[in-house]
Amino acid sequence: QVQLVESGGGLVQAGGSLKLSCAASGRTESRNTMGWFRQAPGNERELVADDSWNESRTKYSDSVKCRFTVSRGSAQNTAHLQMHSLTADCTAVYYCALDSTRRPSTYSAPLPYTQDEYDYWGQGTQVTVSS
Repeated sequence: QVQLVESGGGLVQAGGSLKLSCAASGRTESRNTMGWFRQAPGNERELVADDSWNESRTKYSDSVKCRFTVSRGSAQNTAHLQMHSLTADCTAVYYCALDSTRRPSTYSAPLPYTQDEYDYWGQGTQVTVSS
């Protein structure tokens, strides 16, 4: 079993920044691929970015116009989503997700992943940008 816990959401003014964190525990390993998703009101959940940990490779969604930077935490299996210059369009519930499948060290993740390729999800954290 894997647990993902997100934190860092909240209310921020337009133009501000926010940093989300995702901590994974349980049966995880350093080669897991992690994704960030969001769901805005009235919309379907969509990809923000995929992060292939063993390759240090991140693919950002072309359709999400908000400015994000994905990074790894100092602790194993922690990740961050740094949000910059936020606009009202960035308001959404943000989720992290994990592909817990054991992979060989030579594995090259075919990013972007579909949502179905992630088997564990966090509970989501609300980000609200006020204009």
